[in-house]
Amino acid sequence: MTEHSPILAPILSIDDVHVVYNHAIVALSGVSLEVLPGEIVALLGSNGAGKSTTLKAVSNLLPAQRGQVTRGRVLLEGNDITRLSANRIVGRGMVQVLEGRHCFRPLTIEENLLTGAAGRRATGAETRRDLARIYKIFPRLHEKRRLAAGLASGGEQQMTAIGRALMSRPRLLILDEPSMGLAPRVVEEIFGVLRRLNVEDRVSILVAEQNSTMALRHAHRAYVLEHGAVVLDGAAATLRERDDVKAFYLGLADPRRNAAKVAEPI
Repeated sequence: MTEHSPILAPILSIDDVHVVYNHAIVALSGVSLEVLPGEIVALLGSNGAGKSTTLKAVSNLLPAQRGQVTRGRVLLEGNDITRLSANRIVGRGMVQVLEGRHCFRPLTIEENLLTGAAGRRATGAETRRDLARIYKIFPRLHEKRRLAAGLASGGEQQMTAIGRALMSRPRLLILDEPSMGLAPRVVEEIFGVLRRLNVEDRVSILVAEQNSTMALRHAHRAYVLEHGAVVLDGAAATLRERDDVKAFYLGLADPRRNAAKVAEPI
């Protein structure tokens, strides 16, 4: 992992963000985090902790689910994007890969990839170069490029969703549970690609994951969410070694310790 200058301005800042659904259900209570240029930052926590809500707040996708940011702000390269439309946010260089892959199932894999270039009005030559780059990153997609995305495997669909996002040439890539439902070998391959994109192309990455072991292996820093609030943050290498993180977020609790706790008087 590389050291980052403390004076380096964040590419993304989430500042004291509060979110409610249906004007009543509190989902986030003052979440703050930063992603520096060239970083991979992991957002960890159990199901329902607020990871997806945080990412949707960043990309202004909450209104589609009757959610809203009631306090706080989101800054992209120092500019407030809290109320900016999702398509304009993409135009500013931040793209999100949603949970569940969300490919256009009737379209071929190549047609799916090409939709990623439409938002930035790329020329034909630029689109061809970018498409060749995606096929170099994901050779399997080139083999299956004429296949309808709905007939592709889960791993191929996830690669397609990431490739489509990369076609827009983002400076910041946001991913929500990219490992969900995939075989361990495919998860390794996808995280390896993300790490290469970060190192070789300097793409900054914010990734929400329940697979904490995998995320902490590749991230520079991490934040842990519980009940819509950040309860822990720090260098990924440090968090990997903490017993409390191992016990509660990596599923490596000592059964003897758990048994002793059960035996303690209330």
